[in-house]
Amino acid sequence: MTAIINMISAWAIPALIAFIPLFAFVKKVPVYESFVLGAKDGFQTAIQIIPNLVGMMVAISVFRASGALDFFVGWTGPFLSGLGVPSEILPLGLLRPLTGTGSLAFATDLISVHGPDSMIGRMASTIQGSTDTTLYVLTVYMGAVGIRNGRYSLKVGLFSDVIGFVASIAVCLLFFG
Repeated sequence: MTAIINMISAWAIPALIAFIPLFAFVKKVPVYESFVLGAKDGFQTAIQIIPNLVGMMVAISVFRASGALDFFVGWTGPFLSGLGVPSEILPLGLLRPLTGTGSLAFATDLISVHGPDSMIGRMASTIQGSTDTTLYVLTVYMGAVGIRNGRYSLKVGLFSDVIGFVASIAVCLLFFG
């Protein structure tokens, strides 16, 4: 069974890549022209969202470099420790809605320092999979279509990140604590 699954996974992407142009050819769709048109639209979208991405990156850099992240972690650390939550995990919860790469680097660092089977490693992995990069997603998608007022989306996205963070900690404490 494993050999069959490995064979399917090895051929799935090449088969899909071959199938799409063949299907388009059968349907008499101009494949190359459609590809070029899509690439042109993608380039225009990238140009539209670059100012939003630069602004977000600057804000994240200022947040981390100003010491605000360290201050917040130091301020809430004793409270979280009283609940059985390691304070080392809090920066991941704060970074995850902001930056996927930064939070992944932070989670990787936590796992390499504390180990993948430690409570901190398990919480980091669970948080990484249970939350999303809300501000990045809103910046890219709303910037791409020109939406300027996304306050309701921001509230819902950040609320779901908080729920994902709390649920990740609760699940880890329940199953591994």
